[in-house]
Amino acid sequence: MQDFVKLLGLRHRREVVGRSAIFGGEHFMLEETDWYLLNLFRLWWHYGISFLRLQMWVEEVMEKFMRIYKYQAHGYAFSGVEELLYSLGESTFVNMTQHSVAESLLQVGVTQRFIDDVVSAVLRASYGQSAAMPAFAGAMSLAGAQGSLWSVEGGNKLVCSGLLKLTKANVIHATVTSVTLHSTEGKALYQVAYENEVGNSSDFYDIVVIATPLHLDNSSSNLTFAGFHPPIDDVQGSFQPTVVSLVHGYLNSSYFGFPDPKLFPFANILTTDFPSFFCTLDNICPVNISASFRRKQPQEAAVWRVQSPKPLFRTQLKTLFRSYYSVQTAEWQAHPLYGSRPTLPRFALHDQLFYLNALEWAASSVEVMAVAAKNVALLAYNRWYQDLDKIDQKDLMHKVKTEL
Repeated sequence: MQDFVKLLGLRHRREVVGRSAIFGGEHFMLEETDWYLLNLFRLWWHYGISFLRLQMWVEEVMEKFMRIYKYQAHGYAFSGVEELLYSLGESTFVNMTQHSVAESLLQVGVTQRFIDDVVSAVLRASYGQSAAMPAFAGAMSLAGAQGSLWSVEGGNKLVCSGLLKLTKANVIHATVTSVTLHSTEGKALYQVAYENEVGNSSDFYDIVVIATPLHLDNSSSNLTFAGFHPPIDDVQGSFQPTVVSLVHGYLNSSYFGFPDPKLFPFANILTTDFPSFFCTLDNICPVNISASFRRKQPQEAAVWRVQSPKPLFRTQLKTLFRSYYSVQTAEWQAHPLYGSRPTLPRFALHDQLFYLNALEWAASSVEVMAVAAKNVALLAYNRWYQDLDKIDQKDLMHKVKTEL
């Protein structure tokens, strides 16, 4: 993603400082201060060296995951998620998709209390799920919570629209309904049928990439595959519904233990398993931040983002806000519901039919999807030109070193 931002001439949005805290339903479990050393002391006082063990575990996972950039720079690709993970961390990474975050952290000496109070809150904020989710996805989430997140000035959507414009692609605004296999001169040819307000139509393609989730509770599961032997049946698993409510109003600081709103110090609130009706609460900033911009004072009306597993009832909004002017809500299936799918999917569904979103079932983030997209591009290229030595190779670290 950093490369895309540079390629498009975009800039990182200026960050506005704001303190965070973890709320447990009756009181704050952990509060961030303006002093780094004091934050470390509080972590040590409450949880011993669990936070250091967590950091070491995450760094070890990320160090191995970073190998993918070197592999892709040399043109290597993988036909399945399991093959990709094995090339990065061997059986350790594959096993991490089958064991929970809690189980893995307990094995490296992280305490159950730290998992319940801190780790679970981070996972609820990013995935809306608990520490029972798979360790690999959890490690990716926890890596993003270590202060390395950034956003694009003007909105992250500028990356997508900019890349699409840069490709000069011919975009057909329609809904794909089916992919049918044909063959010509011994090569696969795919007929893609679609519909829009004009009517139904279809076109033939040598290479097809499916870049939408195929899962049981998505409209894309209506996409059918015909003419394939054996048949393609990759519609498995469910996704985690997420609701984001943008509320313009006055925060009810009394609910969080601050009767005087002027004394409320936090801009970001994470939650443990209780209260269950919301996951996070953030005082958000605009996509363009001027040099004179400042956060609203806690007693002033501000725009807050509430992330919840279900749409908020009026009584729940009244719990979080003394009063509000407006509420805008968006609901979508944001991430896989980890544990709902028995096996990891493959990128290659057929000779030149690929499934980009397969990697989501190992971990889900914008950066992970960018990695998946490059893998599919390399896989399609290598298959088309029959460069099979670049696909599903083992011991790549040794191969890459010898190539250098």
